Amino acid sequence: MSSATEQVTGWSLAATPRDYVLGHVRAVLPDRLLDDARIVVRGGRIAEVGPHPAATGCDVDGGGLLCLPGLVDVHSDALERERAPRPSAELPWDFALLSLEGKLRAAAVTTTFHGASFQNGNARGVGDRSVRNAHDLCAAVGQRDGSVVDHRVLYRLDVRSDAGAEALAAELDGADGVALVSHEDHTPGIGQYADPEKMAEYLIGADGMSPEQARQHVTDLTAERASRLDVREASLGWLGGLARAGRIRLLGHDPESAEEVAALCTRGGAVAEFPTTVAAAEAAREHGLPVVAGAPNALRGSSHSGNVSARELVARGLVTALASDYLPSGLLAAAFALAGEVGLPAALGLVTTGPAEVAGLADRGRLAEGLRADLALVERGPDWPVVRAVLNGGNR
Repeated sequence: MSSATEQVTGWSLAATPRDYVLGHVRAVLPDRLLDDARIVVRGGRIAEVGPHPAATGCDVDGGGLLCLPGLVDVHSDALERERAPRPSAELPWDFALLSLEGKLRAAAVTTTFHGASFQNGNARGVGDRSVRNAHDLCAAVGQRDGSVVDHRVLYRLDVRSDAGAEALAAELDGADGVALVSHEDHTPGIGQYADPEKMAEYLIGADGMSPEQARQHVTDLTAERASRLDVREASLGWLGGLARAGRIRLLGHDPESAEEVAALCTRGGAVAEFPTTVAAAEAAREHGLPVVAGAPNALRGSSHSGNVSARELVARGLVTALASDYLPSGLLAAAFALAGEVGLPAALGLVTTGPAEVAGLADRGRLAEGLRADLALVERGPDWPVVRAVLNGGNR
């Protein structure tokens, strides 16, 4: 790359000022690319976006790199994996968050919602999902101050867990603002695991169960969770009341039918998260709900659970946002993989403008006057995009 790129990559992130002028970039706007653009930052906010005036200087020369808003990730389970990289190898939550932050910056993610799963153990057998760990995750995120990444929590409730609902209620009492809450039901035979055999395959690969153990676990889990229908109805009713009162922004996880989407809307739901069928995604858009799909699904072109392809949903114009799910680096890669089908501005909107809308964050996600100066400079690359710098103005 040019010496200009070397200037950008050599600029210390810790020294990023709140006032500066970034010049000679290709600015990614919601509807087009603006070549040779200049972005003026004042007080950590974007003050101006426009063509770079001839014969004028700048504090940082972008060297023709793409400049896009920092990525917003509305559903990330990466912190769980960072904290327990191997079974029984658990790390301190604060260290795991710091370690993950480097990966988020390298992926151009400047706002991320970490999934905190409030449930009785894990319906899928993974041992690191529990009420205690959900509380610990929330505490770690709340204590991470002065970061270049805006760390937030996506509160996830297993609707068949009475202990999870009780613990979530206590956590929400201390939450600031309108919390993002996703309700889910990972019972075999519905939703993500409509095909119970897919759950068995997951348990074999992720937890090291034998095929016999995995199938027995699925059978036992199905029987156990069938006895918790009353807990499910109570949880959905409680969350619906909070949503209608404006205390939470409610996401419906893994809806599989138009009927499920309609019920979500009735209880005050605002977002359809990871619909498993075309019919569910179509119903969500007909009801005016944003739709979140998985970036790894879009990158691979298929769902690991055998559900609808995120690429198909994007091609049908049904997706509002992509979420990393478990792979932060997959966000930008998936957007570039989709650029040939929908155009680069629209594809990048799925990881910037779209997720900001999903989260109800009106102060980021676009290169526009008055918004946070969370900026990423990206080289397109012959095969995959490479993040050259992340300039975070909102927190500094």
